Amino acid sequence: MAIERNPWRALGALCVGYFMILLDMTIVAVANPAIMSGLNTGVPQVIWVTSAYLLTFAVPLLITGRLGDRFGPKYLYLVGLSVFTLASLWCGLAGSIGSLIAARAVQGLGAALIAPQTMAVIGRIFPWDKRGAAMGVWGGVAGIATLVGPIFGGLLIDNGGWQWIFYVNVPIGLIAIVLGAWLIPVLPTNGHRFDIPGMIVVAIGMSALVFGLQEGNTYHWAGWVWGLISGGLAILALFLVYQGRTKIEPLVPLGLFRNRNFSLGNLATGALGAAMTAQMVPSYFYLQAVRDLSPTKAALVFAPMAVVSAILSPVVGKLSDRVPPRYLLTFGFALFTLAVLWFIGLATPHGSIALMCVMSVLCGIGSSCIWAPLPATALRGLPLRQMGAASGIYNTTRQVGSVLGSAGIGALLTARMAAHSLPVSAGEGHLPEPFKTPYASALTDSLYLTVILLAVCAVTAAFFTSTTTVGTASSPAGRKAQEDLAVQQ
Repeated sequence: MAIERNPWRALGALCVGYFMILLDMTIVAVANPAIMSGLNTGVPQVIWVTSAYLLTFAVPLLITGRLGDRFGPKYLYLVGLSVFTLASLWCGLAGSIGSLIAARAVQGLGAALIAPQTMAVIGRIFPWDKRGAAMGVWGGVAGIATLVGPIFGGLLIDNGGWQWIFYVNVPIGLIAIVLGAWLIPVLPTNGHRFDIPGMIVVAIGMSALVFGLQEGNTYHWAGWVWGLISGGLAILALFLVYQGRTKIEPLVPLGLFRNRNFSLGNLATGALGAAMTAQMVPSYFYLQAVRDLSPTKAALVFAPMAVVSAILSPVVGKLSDRVPPRYLLTFGFALFTLAVLWFIGLATPHGSIALMCVMSVLCGIGSSCIWAPLPATALRGLPLRQMGAASGIYNTTRQVGSVLGSAGIGALLTARMAAHSLPVSAGEGHLPEPFKTPYASALTDSLYLTVILLAVCAVTAAFFTSTTTVGTASSPAGRKAQEDLAVQQ
């Protein structure tokens, strides 16, 4: 006799691993100045600590989602946790910037195994009318990690050194492995043929594009840099053509993009991933280098955003099951855009920190209207048998956006610092008073990239539809199939 399982317990276990990934990303954002000082490096190199992680996170996602369908999302999740935990230990032991970048690349591989499994399991174990609430909890975890990461990271950096921001992942990873093995159900698997040539092609294209964007300023935008960028774009275009014609099961089933919300959701999540990466790097450099705040105090400026997001995300998640998605999402993106514009106006050498905290509250309200409704809307209406592939594509798009955002903000920061006659090592240690005004200007100039990206998200969200596809997870037949599957688990 089949035993009915409580999907909320499994969600709790999944959220621990998801929390660890997000904790790591937010901690590193606040640690960049300390890493620069501790390893005697500059802005272009320390940006690669983030970009290497995001690149190796993004590229394998297309296949790790399928691996979860083939071998079971539970097992891929546990393997990913093991890789991530061991790589975190390596990061803490790294004695050079090169070793740290290599360790972060391995961390990214572990994260790539974890991320698509969380969304795929949620999509498979929750009935359609509870999925928004589940995604709300999932989004609330993002808010908590955004809060805990910078503050906890600041305390660790202030009292123990930047290495401890990676050591902290080890006990969390071990707890996540135990909970995952205990609480996550073993779900039915599907046979897949893996498109290894496609994986190699997309890896080459992404690597060329990101390296060209990030190192362009270092090499003065030489002809070969533009060749890398254009070549990477051309290879990615060929990859999409190949996916439409291959006889092997494609990494990217292009038919999924016939679903309007899935297509718009991928565009929005890619731009959002880029915007978030592009926002945090210059913001923390400003608070620490220009305003002379410690890592802990800098993190506290953005704490209201995380608190508000964590509180409101579950509420908004339940609401998203009843309200047309375009209303919540358009409001959220528009408010977030206006808040970042306000921060740009405040970010001077003597701007009001109190008003920045108010700005952070507005960012929290906006982000709470995004994190739960966006993935729920993008995946609603898709066939259950394609949930792994769809989750992999969605996560890939978000991480590709983050990679390009990291590369773009690195190039833009370097360019704006050069335009203001600042050395690339500015921001390492105490910043002399004469440098503070031009340094703040360089940082706020770069933040307009975030504004543009969030505005794109707001426009995209206005075109989401409330209609669903017949025969999918949101139709009566699809709901019945999904509920039957949940009971069989």
